[in-house]
Amino acid sequence: MNICILSGSARENNNTIRVALAIKQLLEPIHQVQLIDFRMYDIPFLNQAEIHPEKLSTFQQQLANSMEAAQLVLIISPEYNWSTTPEILNFLHRFGDKEFSHLFHNKVFSLVGVSTGKGGKTPALHLTTILNKIISFLNLDAVVSPKIFESHFTKEVLDEKGAMQGNLAYEQGLKQYLDYTLRVAQRWQQSGT
Repeated sequence: MNICILSGSARENNNTIRVALAIKQLLEPIHQVQLIDFRMYDIPFLNQAEIHPEKLSTFQQQLANSMEAAQLVLIISPEYNWSTTPEILNFLHRFGDKEFSHLFHNKVFSLVGVSTGKGGKTPALHLTTILNKIISFLNLDAVVSPKIFESHFTKEVLDEKGAMQGNLAYEQGLKQYLDYTLRVAQRWQQSGT
């Protein structure tokens, strides 16, 4: 399966990339995985510039190519002021449009929320609402998986390269989340939509 992972924090030394790398390492032995790191983010806000599919920056083109090829898109967001990051919101506002609707068509989306303590649910729930609105408004065949993963105390359970640090409950929870998400994606793809 082709999988696109969006690591949605633009901050240096962020915890989101730790989770993205951990997930990539778990999926790569079997699946084709592309990781898009929002530390390279350069999508202009609405009042700054237009975005045209034929004039994308390197980051924007990699993002578009990865999403287009993917059957499963994992969006990983830190909890940022009780929501998701401005970069993820802006990405969805700019790319969740008719010109880019093919990037959202025939996909399964799944969400991970990241926190330095206990938290992470709020950005995932917020993104579920936005993605469902994009799918509905653009009349797309796509689905948002209902199961989310909350990465609690991320720095304590994952190192900067995404290696697990021996927290059995975290490791089991992440693997259960990924198993569920992959089953949903496989069923979606087998349904022929």
